[in-house]
Amino acid sequence: MSVSVLRTTLAVVTAAAVTTVATGCEPASVQSGASRGPSATAEPERGTPQRTHKAPEPTRTKPRTQRPAPPRTHRPAPVPTRTPAKRTWPTRPAKPLPRPVLALGTSGEKVRELQARLRQLGLFDRQPTGYYGSVTGTAVSAFQRGHNRPASGTLDAKTWAKLRDLTDRPSRTAMYPPTSRPIAKPDPRCMTGRTLCISKASRTLSWMVDGKVLAAMDVRFGSQYTPTREGTFKVDFKSRDHVSTIYDTPMPYAMFFSGGQAVHYSSDFAARGYSGASHGCVNVRDKKKIASVFAQVKAGDKVVVYR
Repeated sequence: MSVSVLRTTLAVVTAAAVTTVATGCEPASVQSGASRGPSATAEPERGTPQRTHKAPEPTRTKPRTQRPAPPRTHRPAPVPTRTPAKRTWPTRPAKPLPRPVLALGTSGEKVRELQARLRQLGLFDRQPTGYYGSVTGTAVSAFQRGHNRPASGTLDAKTWAKLRDLTDRPSRTAMYPPTSRPIAKPDPRCMTGRTLCISKASRTLSWMVDGKVLAAMDVRFGSQYTPTREGTFKVDFKSRDHVSTIYDTPMPYAMFFSGGQAVHYSSDFAARGYSGASHGCVNVRDKKKIASVFAQVKAGDKVVVYR
């Protein structure tokens, strides 16, 4: 074959190939067997692997399924509940206690005045002593209760002012009485003449002239085994520095009125008070007072001992 014929043949083949591509038909090597007959199948060359084009398989996508929410392992926070605020009322400050004017343990003239004023109201049943003890405190408490005041037993300014409004100013004799207990009402036998008037009830002795008390003092009497005799007597004799012949004890300023019984000073009474007793005599504990009366009394003067 000549070169010109070969060129012409290649040109025709090339044009056909260009026409096929341009029309969009597939080339014979990739056409499916359904469009071509068995005789038209070209046998591949030996030693050359046959290439086949497989259509890509469609990717299967699993439908999205919603994952269940994980279980809650914690408790939800509690919802705070509002509690109504308690209504608080303003508290009043405690009233301070009244400042005391006189209290337990004090002593002096003002205590005597207090006791004398309480005695006017019948709240203090003894003579003023000048010492603020439990008896005085009880009397003050009774007065405070009777006038709607706190019964503290301590004399404060308001209690003192009220007490002074209700009582008279006591005299010096009332504040400084001669005896620790009130003098009893004199027996009618004591109202005439010169008399040593002795009351067992009040435990007092009054030296009286024509019904007037000139001196008074505390006395004590004999025990139940050696009682002091009662009745109307007279002074038999006096002995300034007498000593008992029975008990061998001193009996200063003795004024005998009934046998061996006499009125005299007793150091034991001055030391022990009413916790002791005599052997029947009338004991006096104020030595100065009995000495003064001893100087005034005369033999034959009357002695009255009564309850």
